[in-house]
Amino acid sequence: MSTTQRLLKIRLLSHQIDERPIFATTNTNNWSENDPRFHFKRVSEKEFELELQVPIGRPDFLQIKFTKGSWDDAALDPNGNEMPPISIPQGVNQLSITIYGWKHNGLPYNPELLPIIDIIDENFEIPQLIKTRRIAALLPHDYHQTDKKYPVLYLQDGQNLFDDFAPFGSWELPKKLAFMSERGLGDFIVVAIDHAEEERMAEFTPTRKTKLGVGDGQNYARFLSETLKPHIDRHFRTRPEREFTGIGGSSMGGLISIYAAMQHPEVYSKLMIFSPSLWVSPALSADFIRDTKDFHGRIYLYGGAREGSEMVEHLQHFEKCIKNDPHRRNFPVHVSIREDGEHNEAAWGYEFPRAAEWLYYSE
Repeated sequence: MSTTQRLLKIRLLSHQIDERPIFATTNTNNWSENDPRFHFKRVSEKEFELELQVPIGRPDFLQIKFTKGSWDDAALDPNGNEMPPISIPQGVNQLSITIYGWKHNGLPYNPELLPIIDIIDENFEIPQLIKTRRIAALLPHDYHQTDKKYPVLYLQDGQNLFDDFAPFGSWELPKKLAFMSERGLGDFIVVAIDHAEEERMAEFTPTRKTKLGVGDGQNYARFLSETLKPHIDRHFRTRPEREFTGIGGSSMGGLISIYAAMQHPEVYSKLMIFSPSLWVSPALSADFIRDTKDFHGRIYLYGGAREGSEMVEHLQHFEKCIKNDPHRRNFPVHVSIREDGEHNEAAWGYEFPRAAEWLYYSE
């Protein structure tokens, strides 16, 4: 090896298994996607190694990305987004990298693994509110080829989860679920409940004194647990027990999800709470922990530092309440704060794979 070069050993773990070769591409090889000198050696089904000679001195930082031989097949992060270049200082001689997935012909998911979108009813009756609503189920891609029973996640604001032309953007949930399926993490059903348009705020406001007055949250929560969940359990192969049932949403949808679990702790054990509008009822998080002693499960809290309304402070307070639980349940909580996160569907879709994995696949 030349005295002007050093040896960098890279160990790579790929969660997604396929037979395509893996290459490193760097600012020292003109970002070639398939340079044979930068080809990883397979150590096991998921592990790969590469010994790379890199210049000493300039550039100050080695920048490196990973592909399956083309930019259309680049590496993905835990949220299903293309990984940015990794900067490696001169003094580093060993590196361990985890790859969570790979693009397929430019797509961050395998189209063959997209979930089945089953529109259960465009006008599903809500007797507790004397209204109707569109309800959809996103089923695993192979639902009809198996006899499996699946956990279920009930998500609010269904219009914003998978509609391509949603007015405020979309979580792009089908693509996220396909990405998770390729990693073996797609065995759950998502039930998407459309919101009530101009009456959304009232439905999602708890039935208690809040900064928005007293809302219809109690009746909405009853609809979810007393009408919708039994219907889903009758018509789909679900695992109906509490330990396999989750609820979640964003903004006011996150607030009502907390309140619904508070009203019906016997139903839910997994809370996916994104950017909850706790400013509406600041005491709700403390009351939930103190008064809902029958809740047992996992809580995933996410918020962006650019959201305003003291979002980060509310989440930190919620976490503190959980950790100081007077009932000493010691249930798991994960708090994710994204420094550049804003209050929008794109941010919540970005967070979804990591949150779903933690709620449904972590011990």
